[in-house]
Amino acid sequence: MSPAYRNPIGVVSLWLGFILMLLSCVKAYEKISDETLNRLSRPNNDFDIHNGALLSPILRTRVPGTPGSTAVLNHFADFFRTTLPNWTVEVQNSTAKTPVSKGKEIPFRNFIATRDPPWAPVGDVSRLTLVAHYDSKLEPEGFIGGIDSAAPCAMIMHAMRSVDAALEKKWSALEKQGLHEYLDEVQGLQVIFLDGEEAFQEWTDTDSLYGARALATHWDDQVYPAMSEFKTPLSSISLFVLLDLLGAKSPSIQSYYETTHWAYKNLGALEGRFKSLKQFKSASADRWFIDAAKDERNLKSFGGIQDDHLPFLAKGVEVLHLIDYAPFKGFPSVWHTLDDDGEHLDMDTVEDWSMLITAFVAEWMELEGYFDQPPAVGVRSDEDSDESEAIRLNKKTEL
Repeated sequence: MSPAYRNPIGVVSLWLGFILMLLSCVKAYEKISDETLNRLSRPNNDFDIHNGALLSPILRTRVPGTPGSTAVLNHFADFFRTTLPNWTVEVQNSTAKTPVSKGKEIPFRNFIATRDPPWAPVGDVSRLTLVAHYDSKLEPEGFIGGIDSAAPCAMIMHAMRSVDAALEKKWSALEKQGLHEYLDEVQGLQVIFLDGEEAFQEWTDTDSLYGARALATHWDDQVYPAMSEFKTPLSSISLFVLLDLLGAKSPSIQSYYETTHWAYKNLGALEGRFKSLKQFKSASADRWFIDAAKDERNLKSFGGIQDDHLPFLAKGVEVLHLIDYAPFKGFPSVWHTLDDDGEHLDMDTVEDWSMLITAFVAEWMELEGYFDQPPAVGVRSDEDSDESEAIRLNKKTEL
């Protein structure tokens, strides 16, 4: 048969098969370019400790069940409602007695925000989950908790705001080209701000992690529809990234789990790239990710540090714990003291952390090419734009 009479259905099938072959070669984590690292949004005045839109509303006492806790919870809700309206927001409620509540049930409220691809059923989405606790200690009276963990909450908020437009652009392009139907894995994002991490009296298995324990149990019992890719919200978490005690100078971050050491090393690589590009504001030349050069079999973290990840880890969730703890030195000097306030945050380090988390999320979600570009010289037609978008969608599959 002459080429002029070739079966068009067969041609389409060959083309779709080729696309499927290309997509099967795509890895789940794609590095972003130096150009993109240089262009990532900075928090700037939003991290001002007195009137910054993201950080300052969290820098207050926020013991569970108090007006300060409610005010911070409302701050989170307002941020997502006004700045990231395409996110789904919910609050998971629980109550528990504490050693100082005299038999009274104290409310604990976990804030959860989720951004899934618009075409995907909820049970079919694997989510990168960024986590921090937002409560503060009951004692010493007036404790603020700048590193513990007001600043980590603000870092996560900035990162989600910074990647949201690129995420929307990618998903819209995938739908427009029809390629979303051929993805082996559907990735979304999730933010959890946990309540009740701190002990009310003395850290024990029952006087700590109130919100984390409640949420892990709730999600373990919540089952997705029968034919879903994942059974529960817990099993849909691809990586549980917990930020705690971040915002002091010269942090030391250890790697605690062999199965997530690869993700830890990716963060260490990003730290090195930011520093080589002179995009970090903090002056310290010390390596933050002190285990980045180690093989996962050579980690010596002795099982990790007790924190909000434990109830999730116990149920099989993969965890990356980002906490400032130096061997032979311990936690930052302001830990659990009244000096852990906004004034004692190292703001250059806080901003650098926010950039690092943003870059990590951008790589995990494979957003290279979807951030706004500088204005191009000349005018492109719509056909040129569509062709460029198709090239961008397939650029990662080149052998």
